[in-house]
Amino acid sequence: MELLHFTGQVWRPPYEATAQLLQVTSGCTWHKCKFCSLYHGTNFRMSPVSEIEDDLKTISVYQPRAHRVFLTGANPFALSYNRLFDLALLIRKYLPYCESIGAFARITDIMSKTTDELRNLRHMKFNSISIGTESGDDWTLEWMNKGYKSVDIIEQCNKLDEAGIKYNIVYLTGLAGMGRGQQNAENTAAVFNQINPFTINFVSLTVFPESELYKEIQEGKFTEATEHERLLELRTLVSNLKIRTTLLGNTVSNIISFIGMLPNDRIRLIAEFDSAIKMMDETEMRKYRDSIKSL
Repeated sequence: MELLHFTGQVWRPPYEATAQLLQVTSGCTWHKCKFCSLYHGTNFRMSPVSEIEDDLKTISVYQPRAHRVFLTGANPFALSYNRLFDLALLIRKYLPYCESIGAFARITDIMSKTTDELRNLRHMKFNSISIGTESGDDWTLEWMNKGYKSVDIIEQCNKLDEAGIKYNIVYLTGLAGMGRGQQNAENTAAVFNQINPFTINFVSLTVFPESELYKEIQEGKFTEATEHERLLELRTLVSNLKIRTTLLGNTVSNIISFIGMLPNDRIRLIAEFDSAIKMMDETEMRKYRDSIKSL
């Protein structure tokens, strides 16, 4: 069996479990977020077209009816409009049954593309991308060196809305640190209420030694939020969201697993958070956090 080309760490969201993975980039173009260790030691690289085509030939043999392709790498959407368009043509050539293409993206990756270009990419089957927004609070975004502000989240996601491209965003509980979770949640809700994410995916900050944030914790420059603070932060965010969307909190990093739709499931979700806040022990929750070896 021929092997596909994959370099370094390969990640995909849980909801992309049935998608065919295709490497077009490896590593991250930014690689400066303090909390991130997902692509540690992997420099950004664009896969040569010949390499991508070889992989597509192999996929066409083993998965000829692949219905969705997910491009791997931290943010393949950073590729130029022309390169993404050509990639879509190449995928269409080898996988004629492919109905949709997805990828990870940074907010800054969208900035370089006009609304008309985004519409064209939507026509070429780029119909759902995943964006690591992490927060909508400017203090948190700046402290964690995300490289953009909350207004950029609104402007770029509104462009995706106009182009008809669905997007999934991420919120990282605990990212603001001890004592700042409520502000982070309230400010983020105000931002997210101005966009239309298909899903909001919840991940709880889990700091690994490879990250810059780990060093800041050791030096006393950052204090992690307690697990109870994170649950209160979740409660505040869900209470303040006014949009229709799906909430996914079913990753290993979350102390409690939850899934729900807004506004229908708001009361149930808040009740689940309240129960956890009341019943769960901080020490035991922290033991679980420390036991996590990988996201």
